Amino acid sequence: MNTICGIDCSVCSYIKICGGCIATHGQPFGKDCVIAKCCYDKGQNFCSECPEGSCIFQEKLIEEFNNLGIADMEVVTKLNALKGSYVNLEYTLPSGQTVRFLDDNKIYIGYQLEKKNSSRCYGIVADEKFLLVCEYGKDGTDAEIVVFKNRT
Repeated sequence: MNTICGIDCSVCSYIKICGGCIATHGQPFGKDCVIAKCCYDKGQNFCSECPEGSCIFQEKLIEEFNNLGIADMEVVTKLNALKGSYVNLEYTLPSGQTVRFLDDNKIYIGYQLEKKNSSRCYGIVADEKFLLVCEYGKDGTDAEIVVFKNRT
């Protein structure tokens, strides 16, 4: 299946329910894909059509994540397209209430990085409106928000 960002859909476990980004005009799972939106806003059909030969949007996000200056977070060098349900962790508020902030069916850009000198990880997630950095244990347990920042 052809994709906007270059992901190989044939190895994806969601292939039967996604619909594909090209066939759904950038709305797999019925919600926006931030990568498709970026391409369509520029009048392009694929990330590879970016004039610089790579995705400017992703490069800008990498720069923004690295500029946060989180001391024990590895340098961000790459990002992946991620389904919201995969990265929509549950956070406990000071009141004890638990919440999730992301849309399970939207496609975000993110990555997982090891926290230096720790068994915990950082999860980074973004779209055109925000950056989110969280810290969590094995399998996303005990998630804590480190940074939530509006991009606009």
